[in-house]
Amino acid sequence: MSFLSEIERRRTFGIVSHPDAGKTTLTEKLLLFGGAIQEAGAVKSNKIKKGATSDFMEIERQRGISVATSVLAFEYNGIKINILDTPGHKDFAEDTFRTLTAVDSVIVVIDVAKGVEEQTEKLVKVCRMRNIPIIVFINKMDREGKDAFDLLDEIEQKLSLKVVPLSFPIGMGYDFKGIYNIWEKNINLFTGNSKRDIEETIKISELSDSKLNNIIGDHAAETLREELELVEGIYPKFSKESYLNGDLQPVFFGSALNNFGVRELLDCFVSIAPKPRPKQSEERIVNPCEDKFTGFVFKIHANMDPNHRDRLAFIKIVSGEFKRNTPYLHVRHKKKLKFSSPNAFFAEKKEIVDISFPGDIVGLHDTGNFKIGDTLTEGESLNYKGVPSFSPEHFRYINNADPLKSKQLFKGIDQLMDEGVAQLFTLDLNGRKVIGTVGALQYEVIQYRLEHEYGAKCSYENLNVHKACWIEPESTNHPEFIEFKRVKQRYLATDKQGQLVYLADSVFSLQMTQQKYPSIKFHLTSEY
Repeated sequence: MSFLSEIERRRTFGIVSHPDAGKTTLTEKLLLFGGAIQEAGAVKSNKIKKGATSDFMEIERQRGISVATSVLAFEYNGIKINILDTPGHKDFAEDTFRTLTAVDSVIVVIDVAKGVEEQTEKLVKVCRMRNIPIIVFINKMDREGKDAFDLLDEIEQKLSLKVVPLSFPIGMGYDFKGIYNIWEKNINLFTGNSKRDIEETIKISELSDSKLNNIIGDHAAETLREELELVEGIYPKFSKESYLNGDLQPVFFGSALNNFGVRELLDCFVSIAPKPRPKQSEERIVNPCEDKFTGFVFKIHANMDPNHRDRLAFIKIVSGEFKRNTPYLHVRHKKKLKFSSPNAFFAEKKEIVDISFPGDIVGLHDTGNFKIGDTLTEGESLNYKGVPSFSPEHFRYINNADPLKSKQLFKGIDQLMDEGVAQLFTLDLNGRKVIGTVGALQYEVIQYRLEHEYGAKCSYENLNVHKACWIEPESTNHPEFIEFKRVKQRYLATDKQGQLVYLADSVFSLQMTQQKYPSIKFHLTSEY
């Protein structure tokens, strides 16, 4: 198969939502329909029956939530699909924001009963900023929830989207009879006990057909006809071009747990979703069809296999072909690196690949060369933008709870910080280590992983810090900057990259400091 046709058949997307909307279950069912797994493991909070394929860290299996993005690849109808299942919990949002730099489109999952929730709003805002095409999947239709039209209104208002339903539910909860597929003009009947089998699909070319009444009953058939007439009157016609430009968002209804509406979503997705898209670097726009390889690191994961203590850098290939055992330039270090065993992913299962194409995600074994945002090329000096570290919202001192294991503790902290799960600051005044996170649950994850993956124990002490700001002085010799360093010494720290950070203890003190030192810029992300 030619290089261009390999690009044409790639679809790389992320699944995002508020926790518990059914994101990981949907991922499982997409894999099931794609023939990638034989039986899905339902994700129930605290009661893991089989363990979802995409939740492979021990702590994820115990808690029934996703705490790290996982990558899954499978083939469906000749299309190579790469799914990035992201954490929904707000405490792990930074991982999700970074993952959104590596996807070409997104599926947003919404719970029919809860509607649009806070975390969904934040994530969709990031997608809108980056003009990522969005498909909405309204999940859990087999439960009682909000009216379909009310939900569509809520999505339009809260998420500022322009929606067009491509399927429509027949009833809901106890009265849920199935889904009318507007995209393919057929009806899917719901049997209610289907955990593995695919439900029956009946072709309905005309809604006025009396066959519809025989299948779902007179009352349901009349209601469906009225509702679809409303849909046609209120919502715009679907246009693939508007969807790809981020101006129109198709909506599907279903129940991922019961395999319902998932095939319709997948079939439509495969035919309308974008193939790998051009990406902006600091120097120029890079097109996927270019001959020369370029890619960037959007995630690092230590200890994918605890027995081997391996550390993998996840690379999104932007252009050209990535070949095994070929030297590539690590732009930041300005040195060539060669990779003998690049991995393709299926959750924690990995296989070595000889060649990968734009849109693919490749895992490279890393001995500490990479950090998030690094670029690899065939020689050109390129830097991809948009993989920032955000200012943390929680800060704690980290202490060694087992003095005999200090070497393991420092190694563990060093590797976990490279993953981007949290940020490490070293106070200028006394050299104490401070860990900053976006969410408080991260501290538990760090503590758990330090103990179970590195054999080290730590304890925390609270620290009263409001925000961490990265400092950009007009010049290091500027009198204002010299005075700032002297006056604010006890609030200054350096991050892992050696950049100066000001740890403001309150909103007021941050505002006063900004007014007092106008020549200094205070940034809330590390990428300024």
